[in-house]
Amino acid sequence: MQVSVEKTSELSRKMTVSVPEEVVKDKMESRFKSLAREVKLDGFRPGKVPQHVIKKMFKDRVREEIAGDLIQSTYFEALQEQNLRPAGYQHIQPIDESEGFQYTAEFEVYPEISLQGIDGIEVVRKVASVEEADLDAMIEQIRNQNKTWALVERPAQANDQVWISFSGVSEGENFTDGKVDDYPVEIGANKMIPGFEDNLIGLSAGDVKTFTVTFPEQYGNAKLAGKPAEFEVSVAKVEESVVPEIDAEFLKDYGVLDGDLTTFKEDVKANMERELRQALRNNLKTAVMDSLYANISVTLPKTLVDQEVEEIIKPYVENAKKQNRKLEESELPRDVFEEQARRRVALGLILSEVIQANNIKVDEAKVRSTIEDMAQSYERSEDVINWYYSDENRLNEIRQLVLEDQTVEWIVERAKVTDEKVSFDAIMGKK
Repeated sequence: MQVSVEKTSELSRKMTVSVPEEVVKDKMESRFKSLAREVKLDGFRPGKVPQHVIKKMFKDRVREEIAGDLIQSTYFEALQEQNLRPAGYQHIQPIDESEGFQYTAEFEVYPEISLQGIDGIEVVRKVASVEEADLDAMIEQIRNQNKTWALVERPAQANDQVWISFSGVSEGENFTDGKVDDYPVEIGANKMIPGFEDNLIGLSAGDVKTFTVTFPEQYGNAKLAGKPAEFEVSVAKVEESVVPEIDAEFLKDYGVLDGDLTTFKEDVKANMERELRQALRNNLKTAVMDSLYANISVTLPKTLVDQEVEEIIKPYVENAKKQNRKLEESELPRDVFEEQARRRVALGLILSEVIQANNIKVDEAKVRSTIEDMAQSYERSEDVINWYYSDENRLNEIRQLVLEDQTVEWIVERAKVTDEKVSFDAIMGKK
């Protein structure tokens, strides 16, 4: 086997592999002998078909099969011989030759990455704690999450729940498939398009109202995005919320069996602190990634970027299929997706280089503690832990997550870190 490599661009390579004719002939002869034992032809006893007949009938097929086998058996050997690491897909093309067998393989290789300058990169680390006011706000949120609804005989106002039937028309076309019946809308929950809920204020049971609002420019359905729509709404009933008191019965329903308020607050605070720790870790990781992306230059293989774009688009395509609709080109802004893909690919390559260059290994104790921390959110935490450890694929997902966290920690230890005090709500995305 002979191998030659041509550098067609910074990352593109064209590798030519040649196999001598005698190797091809030997393999073909071996295949002909096997066929002679297997082929059944009229006029010949099984296994007695002459070789010249076999060769005449199957020469082209056998040579094609041998070509495939030779590509399979020589491609990775040739890569190893030339010390090449292909990135993404490769294009392999056999070359017609009168003697021997030859093919070309075109592909991109992984870039060389310099980590010079990674020490001392600047990172802003957010710090926060759970204050008494945060705890009070969370308890109020828990109360609201357990609210019930009571029928009222008055016009609807903010925070009420209104049961309606409605239909919608845009540009002369009904987009609600007729009328939607018995639909609950909480005024102020902002689950409907902007302006819709406001138009329910002041309506009572039995009222009918027609109004026009405009769909947001970024609405999920491209046919409706940015378009005005006329809605006709009829009100069936109006309900007001009833928020439960924090009493012994409420606490027992929450899981505090002794009904003690102090125990309840300690439990809520512990959950908040656990979520805060995770949010702070995620925020720090994002800050590190931002700094790496800004400071470490990487030439990206186009094939890897293209593959990543397809991964980003996939959920949009699958969601459209579920809705039995075709995605419009305007819903798939390639330039936006490509920038996301470039960032992901670049950071993946940089982190991989950091891991390999510094021999960072997964800490199994951290894997265990990560799973245990995740399991605390569940009633039967031991079952969750066993669930992860019973499947190697699930466990490897956590190992990969921990390895990434360890790599971020390694970088932070060498970075120029500035702490910034922020509120609990700010880090949790509530403000």
